[in-house]
Amino acid sequence: MEVFNNYMTFLKAEQGLSQYTMRNYSTDLLDFFKFLKAEGISSLTEVTSATIREYLSCLTEHHISKSSIARKLAALRSFYHYLVREGFVTSDPMARISTPKLDKHLPCFLTEEEIRRLLLTPDSSTPWGQRDRAILEVFYASGVRISELVGLDLEGVNLDSGELRVWGKGNKERVVLIGTPSVKALMAYLNQGRPKLLNGKRNSALFLNCSGERIHRRAVQKMLKEYAGLAGIDKRVYPHMLRHSFATHLLDGGADLRVVQELLGHVSLSTTQIYTHVSKSQLRKVYLSAHPLAKESQTQ
Repeated sequence: MEVFNNYMTFLKAEQGLSQYTMRNYSTDLLDFFKFLKAEGISSLTEVTSATIREYLSCLTEHHISKSSIARKLAALRSFYHYLVREGFVTSDPMARISTPKLDKHLPCFLTEEEIRRLLLTPDSSTPWGQRDRAILEVFYASGVRISELVGLDLEGVNLDSGELRVWGKGNKERVVLIGTPSVKALMAYLNQGRPKLLNGKRNSALFLNCSGERIHRRAVQKMLKEYAGLAGIDKRVYPHMLRHSFATHLLDGGADLRVVQELLGHVSLSTTQIYTHVSKSQLRKVYLSAHPLAKESQTQ
């Protein structure tokens, strides 16, 4: 479909979306097109709000999660906004469609002790072990997203100031901070591990795979899962959990919420506020264990 191809080109050229986001948009829209074909709808101009509601009912019947439905609706909103703007359709069938209210879950995070065990797991005597230690250190020290981490380039690294320049959502650039352990791990990787992984090739990517190419997010996900098992962490550990841990530990340490918002690259403060709930739960544990009347009430 030509209009679909034009839209994907628009997303890449003008919106600056990541490859991961574009893949999701593509998958969600192609699923919608399959639904239209099954319903005998051959033109996008035939789609109405009733069509969209029927699609939502179909998704619900197939037990698609609310978060996945919300993502599919976001893709459709963006697509039809583009179609209206470009004159492919005269009205927007998404205008009267509301997004289902998502169930709120507190983000999962690792304890400081679990983080320490995880960081010490890679074998720093090998090139890939030095790389993995640097990846884990940077992940936790900066709170970056996995897409931002694998997208890091050498030119964006300033070890003297302990700063990294990353490209976040919407192709927005920001500077994140790293501490001394991360700087040391990066120095070891850059001086010893990376040249061996590069193996004579030329590549501007900071983190490389064993072929000297930019490391893929799936390799990082697999690596993190394996190290979590070796560290004896009895949780399903995934990249975003390190971002959650970064934010939670900062707030537990007394960091200002707006500072954490800036470091995370959140546009809205409300997105960052979910971590205050985790922080409050930590404060409650301290209160119940330390306050004499709180302890007394628990024993009665």
